[in-house]
Amino acid sequence: MDYTAVNLILQAGYVVKGVMVMLLIFSVTSWGIIIYKWRYFSKARSESLDFLKYFRAGREPGGLNKLAKACEISPLANIYTSVYEDSTLVDIGDVRRALNRYSALESARLEKYLNFLATTGSSTPFVGLFGTVWGIMNAFRGIGASGSASLAVVAPGIAEALITTAAGLAAAIPAVIFYNYYLSTAKRLIIEMDDFSEDLMAFFANIMNEPRRK
Repeated sequence: MDYTAVNLILQAGYVVKGVMVMLLIFSVTSWGIIIYKWRYFSKARSESLDFLKYFRAGREPGGLNKLAKACEISPLANIYTSVYEDSTLVDIGDVRRALNRYSALESARLEKYLNFLATTGSSTPFVGLFGTVWGIMNAFRGIGASGSASLAVVAPGIAEALITTAAGLAAAIPAVIFYNYYLSTAKRLIIEMDDFSEDLMAFFANIMNEPRRK
């Protein structure tokens, strides 16, 4: 008999197959998030650097707003546009509150989907362990039915059961690694937003009484 991983999965019971399908869904979704967030953070950093270069060059407010709109991913550019185009702001206190509000929204965008990676990293090993326990129970029932505990009888059932543990770890390990990496990246960008908010406070304080040009 061929005891390859694929054959062991195909020969497994419905519960073990269900566990494998669940782990596959977690794994595929996690890798989709990992690839998406890699591109997202790369573009966010690039656009933020470009916008900061123009901001520190002393461009006029309306021109900066046009540049900010072109930087759709940059949290710094999005904060600038949100505050600049908010017609409800009448004094510097309103600007401060708006900066806090829009910064919180951008922080949530940076951390979006990371909770799924954390859930995958913490739960899939236990899902895989459940499949292993269930598979071993079936293996022992097979031993009882056959009346023999020889290696030829035990090995297929045990191997089938352990496949789910391996699948659970395969789903969890990259999710944990990239969750920690992306979380630290998001925190660095949030710190940059906090620093930039102080610069924006001074910037908007200077133009608060000037007509806005869009």
